[in-house]
Amino acid sequence: MNSTIGDRIRSLREFRDLTQEQLAERAGVHVDTIRKLEQGQRQSARITTLRALARALDVQLERLVGQPTMTQQLHEDGGLIALRDAIQDLRSLPGVPADDDLDEVPDEHAWVSSVKAATTQYWQGEYSELSATLPLLLRDGRAVVRQAPTERVWQQLALAYQLAACLATQAGHPDWAYTAVEKQLAAAERASDPLMEGMGVSTLSWVLLRQGRWEQAQDIAVRKAEALEPSFLRGSPAQFAVYGNLLVAAATPAARRDDHDRAIELLSGAEAAAVRSGPVRAYGTAFSVVDVRTQKVNIALAGERSRPGKALEFAGDVRVSQISRPVHSAAYRVDVAQAQYQTGDSEGALATLLEVERDQPEWIRLQALASATVREMLEAERRRNSALRSLAARLGVDPAL
Repeated sequence: MNSTIGDRIRSLREFRDLTQEQLAERAGVHVDTIRKLEQGQRQSARITTLRALARALDVQLERLVGQPTMTQQLHEDGGLIALRDAIQDLRSLPGVPADDDLDEVPDEHAWVSSVKAATTQYWQGEYSELSATLPLLLRDGRAVVRQAPTERVWQQLALAYQLAACLATQAGHPDWAYTAVEKQLAAAERASDPLMEGMGVSTLSWVLLRQGRWEQAQDIAVRKAEALEPSFLRGSPAQFAVYGNLLVAAATPAARRDDHDRAIELLSGAEAAAVRSGPVRAYGTAFSVVDVRTQKVNIALAGERSRPGKALEFAGDVRVSQISRPVHSAAYRVDVAQAQYQTGDSEGALATLLEVERDQPEWIRLQALASATVREMLEAERRRNSALRSLAARLGVDPAL
């Protein structure tokens, strides 16, 4: 049987030789919360509480919540371990001898097309397939840029590292992702592309968010947005898109810190940028008014003061059919399911989650929020629900709760 959050808290607390009362004092949470988690009376807690416990225990948030760290399918070549090795390239370390014998360098145009195809795979949620191809894509990209170190190739290599950072984060490996972002930013600098650097900072903000480093995640995104703020009259769509993505990146950690007013202020700025730019696909992402509005639903649920009614009100302004990226659509609908459950609509929440699973069966298994919602629904169910228990089993949530 899978260990629970309470099991992990108890194990780490005892390893640190702390009593429940000492841990509560260090974390600034009520001792009853720790006691109920460890005794299995509660199966989860708000992300702010878990972050405080992780900091008090001096462990990464991912270890405490037990986020899955693998894709569903196995491949003969590639995979997440190969992705790690491709990100942590030994050739890039000074003083480390490396084999200089290179295979045939791939065609530049073919490689650029492969980066575009990989981007599509990511936003389609095809993580197992992407993990199989991305390691070779990074290796080939380094070979291409050694042979043809043009700004175009450096920009595409930056995009490839952005994909690596995003996939590693989704798969529960934010430390690998941090290294990938470092290389993305270095490649963007070689490309002399400040907007690519902006997207790198936006990606970094998300990585820091997943590490529980909310203050830093918000700060770097705001400062980069201020540095790249485009002229209202002369700004290009791509400039507005990168600027808006940075504001969105800053809004989420602001909401996690319970500064909802600041989060809404940032998203209002992002929505104004989206109105000005129109729908844009650039730098490996998409940006539009509907993309910003989905984030309003997300931030309404963040922090200690969750506002599920407000989240559903915001959801009324979102047309799912207009969300261009399948993974983004799935993430938005998981937020909606959480809001439905918190407002008493358990049947609606289950229907939404089953719809997401049908559309994104691999993606949903990596989502802590989806599993947390199902876990809460199991704890509260008044009569046995076969559909709920089947979904719980598929997501790795103990259906015996």
